[in-house]
Amino acid sequence: MMGRAHLIIGTGVTLSVMGMSGIPVTLPAVAVAMVSSLLPDIDEPNSLLVRKVIPSGFLRLLQLMMIGAAIFVVFFGRDHAPWNFALAGLIGVVSYLPSRTLRHIVMFLIGLGLISFGQAFSPWNIIAGSVLIVASLVTHRGFTHTIYAAAGWTGLLYFASQGKVSAAESLWFAGGLSYSIHLLADALTNRGIRPLPPFPWRIKLKVMSTGSKWGRMVENICILLTLVLVWYVFMAS
Repeated sequence: MMGRAHLIIGTGVTLSVMGMSGIPVTLPAVAVAMVSSLLPDIDEPNSLLVRKVIPSGFLRLLQLMMIGAAIFVVFFGRDHAPWNFALAGLIGVVSYLPSRTLRHIVMFLIGLGLISFGQAFSPWNIIAGSVLIVASLVTHRGFTHTIYAAAGWTGLLYFASQGKVSAAESLWFAGGLSYSIHLLADALTNRGIRPLPPFPWRIKLKVMSTGSKWGRMVENICILLTLVLVWYVFMAS
């Protein structure tokens, strides 16, 4: 499924289940559900979540800054020739890498910075930094699309929220369920997911193909049913 469908369906179904189960639907829980509905695709540089956090405009600015840095190294590092040319060339090569690769590099550096310096501001920065580093190193629909990742994310939310926020149950429940709904949705596609690597089992129900006319129709039907469910739980009852 596309990012928009994951966001609406994952968040809508999660909040509806919480409402029917009597679990408090708090603003932090809504935010966690929204992020978790997109989080499995953080290993895809062009996914909705990554593009919102690291927009194309930022990448263009970063490329210009690296080109400027390369020029600076060439002219002001002449005392260290020919190493200044080698370093400038390396910076120049990095600046012309594809957007996907640049986003991975930025994700890794941000994650490293959050782990190194973010703990002083919030313990959540360590979690965010770890997620970014792992996501920048794995392949799409790899580790992030496994039961291990869903359980790990739920566990992180559980232990990070205990005694620190009110209605802590709302956070880990919202995050775990929304994340799992994303995996279930991807299991409906032709590519499917491998939920328990290294075991070769792959769940692919082949109900839809992402990007196809039939796939878009299935997505729209699921979105409509989700909106009906949300209306029924929070408006009609």
